[in-house]
Amino acid sequence: MHWYVDVLKKYATFSGRAGRPEFWMFTLINVIISIVLAVLDVVFGTDPLLGTVYSLAVFLPGLAVGTRRLHDTDRSGWWQLIILIPIVGLIVLLVFWAGAGKPHANAYGPSPQEAPAH
Repeated sequence: MHWYVDVLKKYATFSGRAGRPEFWMFTLINVIISIVLAVLDVVFGTDPLLGTVYSLAVFLPGLAVGTRRLHDTDRSGWWQLIILIPIVGLIVLLVFWAGAGKPHANAYGPSPQEAPAH
């Protein structure tokens, strides 16, 4: 759970790097919370309300951690715009996010693997 909270603490921090565990654990917890809120929306009859509010609340942290993840693979955060290309853009972006980060410091900062563990 600390991966999720750490990303929220860096709410709009687009500089630096994020390792695969930080990005994918945030994504996993985000999906789980979204599913639970969708079910609660249906149960309470507020269909888009809870999910929409949550999505708006985590939009910037998600964008920021995606940018930091791309920085870890030595790519600019602007690569996230490739998602605007239907289907192919999403596939390319998923491959970039899933790729291994550079083990050494790059233009975006030191490797997150070199950072102290929690």
